[in-house]
Amino acid sequence: MEDSVDRHIARWRHKAPFDKRIEAIITRIQFLTKHVSHAKDEALAEVGLQEFEFETLHRLASRGEPWRATPSQLATELMLSPAGMTGRLDNLEKTGLVRRVRSTEDRRRVDVELTELGHTRWYAAMKLRRTAEKAMVEPLDRADQDTLIALLKRMLVHAESGRSTTRG
Repeated sequence: MEDSVDRHIARWRHKAPFDKRIEAIITRIQFLTKHVSHAKDEALAEVGLQEFEFETLHRLASRGEPWRATPSQLATELMLSPAGMTGRLDNLEKTGLVRRVRSTEDRRRVDVELTELGHTRWYAAMKLRRTAEKAMVEPLDRADQDTLIALLKRMLVHAESGRSTTRG
């Protein structure tokens, strides 16, 4: 059975310097990443969220009830400037997905809290994303999934260690 990567490799054969096996692996990872991203975007659109909104709600939801964090904690996790975080929180607060509340530990500090509406939207998006992700992995049985997990982990550990960035 032929896929789009087989056609890609055939199209570029003898036209560019690449190793066919490496090109097949990396291009399939890239294409699968695009498919996953598209499925996740569709899930977010279905519940009326944008990616940046989801990511902020996701960070809050990961803390468990009462789903709170300081703006600086969120900015650090989301790699945003304080001004960028303020703008994002302003928008989320206007739509009722988060609220700013005085800290129970320090009245001078303001925390950001996920509202019930925010949690409901986040949870609905998570369920839709899970369905989309499950459909992507569906062709693989459990043994294949375990093998793929191990192979991808080995590749990621290697990349994260910095050994994969050497030029040859």
